[in-house]
Amino acid sequence: MCLKGEFNNSKSEAFGEHILTMLNGGALAIMISIGHRTGLFDIMDELPPSSSEQIAEAAGLNERYVREWLGALTTGKIVDYDPETKKYNIPVEHAVYLTRKSGPDNIGVFSQYIPLMGTVEDKIIECFKNGGGISYTEYTRFHEVMAEDSEQSIVSSLIDVILPSIPGIVEKLNKGISVIDLGCGRGKAVNLMASLFPKSKFTGYDLSEKAIEFAKRDSNKMKINNIRFETVDLTYFHEIAAENSFDFITTFDAVHDQARPDNLLKGIYKALKNDGTYLMQDISASGEPHKNMELPVGPMLYTISTMHCMPVSLSQGGFGLGTMWGREKAMEMLSEAGFNKIDIVNFDHDFQNDYYIIKK
Repeated sequence: MCLKGEFNNSKSEAFGEHILTMLNGGALAIMISIGHRTGLFDIMDELPPSSSEQIAEAAGLNERYVREWLGALTTGKIVDYDPETKKYNIPVEHAVYLTRKSGPDNIGVFSQYIPLMGTVEDKIIECFKNGGGISYTEYTRFHEVMAEDSEQSIVSSLIDVILPSIPGIVEKLNKGISVIDLGCGRGKAVNLMASLFPKSKFTGYDLSEKAIEFAKRDSNKMKINNIRFETVDLTYFHEIAAENSFDFITTFDAVHDQARPDNLLKGIYKALKNDGTYLMQDISASGEPHKNMELPVGPMLYTISTMHCMPVSLSQGGFGLGTMWGREKAMEMLSEAGFNKIDIVNFDHDFQNDYYIIKK
């Protein structure tokens, strides 16, 4: 018989309250996602205190659903409600975390991951039982959400904050160099760079054909002529990479998802010119759970890892490193690929990521 010690009633009650808070938080994350996707938060931020009818009319939505949504947000202490006037209001102190004009602080974008991950729960349970993984194609909105996430954390600060932190790169981009973004998704970052640095040549690779099609449509709309996109499986990038072919290589939140991140990094080392720079943006965390206790979104990142990043790698017979592969493992794999000049930079706008500035 295993004795666990005397039952602590206070500890049990505190945990019960914690669980209830968690359940309400999970439910509210879905409601926040809906508020973001429908534009309700943006509408309410522009309106004076209003009835459910007025809010629904302004948003062009069904009043009955808007009213029930408002009930969830009222009891969740996200919006204020005056029972005498029956009007709802979103406090300005809350709106700064929930509207599109909030930029990188908009939690509405991140809340979308909760319902998105829920769509594959049954398949993940099968993976728990039988191993294996889930293909990217099973995640119907992943690239859409990821692109919006990228626009907040990366694209919005790429030109003014991130690139200037890399010694000499802006000057080189202005003069004209060769650049590739690996795991480019819908191409938001690389299209932006290509539009602003017309003398440089840009390439974007991604496994998803649909994401690449979207990136191409965007570049065509923007009338960018110095970029090309290809659907490429990066599993064996070290075999297909041309030696010394790029001055600047970027990966944004992409390495840990790969089936063989070791091959990708070896390929990047091979493809990077001797005086080139590799920028790797990835999760700022440790590979040891006890060292992540103070991370603001630790549970969420482990959940995304369980529900997406790990299974998409395992579905290809890969390593399944997951979102929380950790800075230690990242440094180890970069060293094994051949890199020995690595600086890690962090930015105030992005508490979630490390930015590795890497040279040969």
